[in-house]
Amino acid sequence: MASRNVNGAAWSTGLCGCCDDVGGCFLTWCFPCITFGRIAEIVDEGEIPCCASGSLYVLMCMTTGLGMGLYSCFYRYKLRRAYGLAEKPCADCCVHFFCGACALCQEYREVKNRGFHMHLGWQANAEKMGKGTTVAPHVVPGMTR
Repeated sequence: MASRNVNGAAWSTGLCGCCDDVGGCFLTWCFPCITFGRIAEIVDEGEIPCCASGSLYVLMCMTTGLGMGLYSCFYRYKLRRAYGLAEKPCADCCVHFFCGACALCQEYREVKNRGFHMHLGWQANAEKMGKGTTVAPHVVPGMTR
């Protein structure tokens, strides 16, 4: 995702808009690490795979309790910055500390509403959207002895 100026655009759904995506809401309540991993993979444009981000999220939750707060609020900030979204209803860290599951649901819906198929991951989405990586052409060697 290319970084854009933060102009305070509205989110596509509200923080408590779980009825807009019951499947994503159910996934988040049962397995927040999967939801977070999928969001992080898309936001990071595939640099860190879903499994790695989700595992780190679980590890941070189990060891420090900060997974639901600090780590995930950083990705909310990155998502907002990428799409120029407003910091609503309050600061990113506050949203994740006090309404962590709702924040993940909202971010999941936002990315989905922007055309991403969350279960596919970054690479498949990039290829579908024509943003795939370019590969250098294969050069046939010249004459050899």
